[in-house]
Amino acid sequence: MSTMELPVLPADDSDGTTHPLAALTPAEIDATREILAEAGLVTAATRFSYVMLREPDKQDVLEWDGSTPLPREVSLLVTELEPLGLSSVVVDLTAGEVVSRTVLDPAEVGFGPCLDEDFELVDQIVKSDEGWLAAVAKRGITDVTKVRPVPLTAGVFGYPDEVGRRMYRVLSFYQPHPGEPPWAHPVGGVIAHVDVSGRRVLRVVETHVEHVPEESGDYLHEAVRGPQRTDLKPISITQPEGVSFEYRDGVLSWQNWQLRVGFNGREGLTLHQVSYADGGVQRPVLYRASVAEMVVNYGDPGPTHGWQNYFDLGEYQFGRLANSLELGCDCLGEITYVDAVVSDDHLRPHVIRNAICIHEEDFGVLWKHNDIFTGTSQTRRQRRLVVSFFGTVGNYDYGFYWYFYLDGTIELEAKATGIPFPSGYDGQDPHFAELAPGLGAPVHQHLFSARLDMTVDGVRNHVDELEVAPVPPGEGNPWGNAIGRKSTRLRTEHEAQRVAANHLNRVWAIASSERTNRFGKPTSYVLHPEGQPALLADEHSSVARRATFARKHLWVTRYDRDQLWPSGYTVNQNPGGDGLPAYAAEDRPIDGEDVVLWHTFGLTHYVRTEDWPIMPVDYTGFKLKPDGFFDRNPTLDVPDLSTAHGCCGGGECGCHD
Repeated sequence: MSTMELPVLPADDSDGTTHPLAALTPAEIDATREILAEAGLVTAATRFSYVMLREPDKQDVLEWDGSTPLPREVSLLVTELEPLGLSSVVVDLTAGEVVSRTVLDPAEVGFGPCLDEDFELVDQIVKSDEGWLAAVAKRGITDVTKVRPVPLTAGVFGYPDEVGRRMYRVLSFYQPHPGEPPWAHPVGGVIAHVDVSGRRVLRVVETHVEHVPEESGDYLHEAVRGPQRTDLKPISITQPEGVSFEYRDGVLSWQNWQLRVGFNGREGLTLHQVSYADGGVQRPVLYRASVAEMVVNYGDPGPTHGWQNYFDLGEYQFGRLANSLELGCDCLGEITYVDAVVSDDHLRPHVIRNAICIHEEDFGVLWKHNDIFTGTSQTRRQRRLVVSFFGTVGNYDYGFYWYFYLDGTIELEAKATGIPFPSGYDGQDPHFAELAPGLGAPVHQHLFSARLDMTVDGVRNHVDELEVAPVPPGEGNPWGNAIGRKSTRLRTEHEAQRVAANHLNRVWAIASSERTNRFGKPTSYVLHPEGQPALLADEHSSVARRATFARKHLWVTRYDRDQLWPSGYTVNQNPGGDGLPAYAAEDRPIDGEDVVLWHTFGLTHYVRTEDWPIMPVDYTGFKLKPDGFFDRNPTLDVPDLSTAHGCCGGGECGCHD
């Protein structure tokens, strides 16, 4: 079945009906603000966060007739700065009214994410504090206009005077020249604890480090990088006949794959209703997929870094920090760009140009065989569709790349680059790597939580843990060479909190509880984890309480419309226990139910000297592979394009990987 013949998921019906999963538009964000203003919920001191489409219940979407409008609801967190208050609000755009408002207690659930204005406010607060000024002066800095205070989320560490206050912990960097990145010049040993709600510094913590590293970290300057190479030849990627995919009204179709592309200011890129056409039938695989949270936990226990654990989605709204991508730099080839719509703190829409990149990539050999009996030699090329975006959170940059392969495989690859968080270093701390004279960076982890709302051939699925099992010699295994496999059904939410075990080849199969393949086995997809370390902090630590999701590689929960966040709805200064621990507390049955998988994956980063002054990309991720989903290899119909395009014809081959 060709791409053009594939049925297209409804986007906007001929009568103007909006698809219930279509991303919010600027007009809808403006309408939300008008409704809130009419309800008396907007003042000069009101700020808005987590502005998102509140997606309808899954069953309502799956049963949608394509024309009858479903309610368009917007959920958002409302922060009142004076007096300080917090509430969760849902607006029904269809009815034009506020349908719910829940007042939240910051002492119990923390606060919303950082606000844009906090950066300037923190700068003013610390530079007006005598204790901070004295600590900076002690380190030889007389011109504080060249100091860049960086407000960092504070976490929860038992300070009674911080409860119920919007807090930051502030590290500072010296910027000798406007064009030079300041990261190489941390103001060593000075940490300010800042209450932005009270506009004051609660305390200045000093350590024995009292120097500012001097060596430049300007990786663009010739004095740092040296002369540029001159022997790299251009690589040109062209598709003279155009691309093989179609993108229309948010729906992407390519080589039997079909999915809806979404975006919001908290998660960034989201994927919806992912299906694969098999024999002319669109078979569902994933209902919704996203990276729902990430935590960066620092492994140095000292006062400079011991409190550093950043939740880049819940505390910084990662989607709002998406880059505008550039052809030839971020994406190479025949590219389709998609803009993203997010909201600022005042509930005004903002369009991020070229936030999402869609393109095809050759990926080497798909399958190959030289047959000694028939004399035939056949090779097919693998290809993948790429849907990606990049975001920057302070010093680090992250890219998320969803890959869809011809053979039905789905892969998520996260790319980490940017600048490892540096500080003054005296050569003694065992948790540090030395990067430059007087400069070091601590070991840390980047841990991501992928939320995978599965629909493998329907909403009723079950999950089995599969691993290798030694078979002892004896009857049935006389030579001792047998390899067994153990399968364990995960029946409840408590049972389904699992860790990876690469030495056992442990994987998790998500299978249909209603459909079987031609051999009578449940059709399934298998989650293949990388199996890198989960959260290494002690289970009783503050970060372990707040990022409990990261202590396990797998959680499985029952679907719930509003259970979207591994560390809870409000993450900033949340004392812990929200999110997945709360979702799974009921220990609901999950065997043959509508289930959501949450997969923790990531990097443990012992910083290398080669990571400074800017870090080459490091990679992490996972794969979802069909296993009994198809009745045979689904790529037998992939044509041999070598003759048509001159790849290997005429005796000269250009097909090398």
